[in-house]
Amino acid sequence: MADDGSPAPDSERPLRVAVVGAGPAGIYTAEALTRRAPVPVTVDLLDRLPTPFGLVRHGIAPDHPKMRAIRDTLHRALDDPGVRFVGNVEVGTDITLEDLRAHVDAVVYTYGAALDRPLAVDGEDLPGSLAATDLVAWYCGHPDADRARVEAALAGVRRAVVVGVGNVALDVARVLARAPQELEPTDMPQHVLDVLAATPVEEVTVLGRRGPANASFTTMELRELDGLDRATVLVDPADLELDPAAEERLAGDRNASRNLAVLREWAGHEPAGDRVRLRLRFYRRPVRLLGADRVTGVEVERTAVDGEGRAVGTGEYEVVPADLVVRSVGYRGEGLPGLPVDPRSGTVPNEDGRVLRDGGASAGEYVAGWIKRGPSGVVGTNKHDARETVASLLADAEAGVITPGGDRDDLVQTLRARGAEPVLLEDWRAIDAAEVALGATRGRARTTMHEREALLAAARAAARASAPTA
Repeated sequence: MADDGSPAPDSERPLRVAVVGAGPAGIYTAEALTRRAPVPVTVDLLDRLPTPFGLVRHGIAPDHPKMRAIRDTLHRALDDPGVRFVGNVEVGTDITLEDLRAHVDAVVYTYGAALDRPLAVDGEDLPGSLAATDLVAWYCGHPDADRARVEAALAGVRRAVVVGVGNVALDVARVLARAPQELEPTDMPQHVLDVLAATPVEEVTVLGRRGPANASFTTMELRELDGLDRATVLVDPADLELDPAAEERLAGDRNASRNLAVLREWAGHEPAGDRVRLRLRFYRRPVRLLGADRVTGVEVERTAVDGEGRAVGTGEYEVVPADLVVRSVGYRGEGLPGLPVDPRSGTVPNEDGRVLRDGGASAGEYVAGWIKRGPSGVVGTNKHDARETVASLLADAEAGVITPGGDRDDLVQTLRARGAEPVLLEDWRAIDAAEVALGATRGRARTTMHEREALLAAARAAARASAPTA
């Protein structure tokens, strides 16, 4: 022991790192630390949910099984003996940042950007107006989803408007336009399937403030809209007429160019019988939501794109009827207690992943993922991003900025002593098995359990069954 009673540094023990957030960014960070470091490293991968995988579990739409299969790849990192999954632990509540730092030598924050950006228009708070974050959390079975609010908003909906032209906006539009039989094989919670099957959607309109050359959805996501059992994609040919600036943008953006080619294929579509009308409309921005007791429509203004790429109003207005409005115009991050966040960007100030406090790097604190760079890129983007942060951490370790000298008391034991109920990898395996068994009762590969208590009950049951008898 050191003279002050604290544990003396031990160069022979591994460098101990806590990663806060067990989504793709956190798992890629843990993988890079344990597999690429020139020195031994152990990682405690913390998450406030009892389950790992973050947005891969609770953000990618359940009708994207190939994308959701990414979690099988991520799971391999959890199997690494140097990585310990510690779920159902909220940093700032179950343990403070200061206490966490006492148990490890470095912390990497990878907890994402979970807050939505508002439209900031009149009527946005009316019943029937939702953030995409709320709807996505509900249909993905997130334990914190507000079931009552979302299901009240969906009751009786015939016409829906989705504001935004990113992949999440298209996910929402696609899920709303799907036939019940298309969703039945997914791992959506049963109550979600029941509500969507009872929702008589006839029309879904996706609104973009600027033109198709400025849309951020990927071509793969866009093409999926034209393969739905009961929906016809409708595009106004006038929205596809581009000015010279947009043409120039297309020349340097392969994704935008491919998107426009797909949209032009659909410009000749006509409404067909009782099929859902899935409209993609560009150069429109909402200026207010209409209604008294709930949303009845969206007043939109026709826009044009100026020389700096901004959407500017033209003074031409129309009303798009709607029983439901879902905004999908971006995400932003928030700080943990004791962690700085730039209120404008919604990110933690950093340089190459090193957290900045008072103008300088904070020794032993790092960020990766959306809380580092903002809500951009695809799942795989987090791998490169995590490696950059890990390179900074390892360089600091080599330079002696961080050293193996944290408190040797076991983090999990400390959490349990404080009344927390950490979920470890074997507990997660029990939850996973319970979801597979639940899905099998209806002929599915899996059914997501959405209630936190049900998730914990599955882990407790498995622990009791494996406990030695007296």
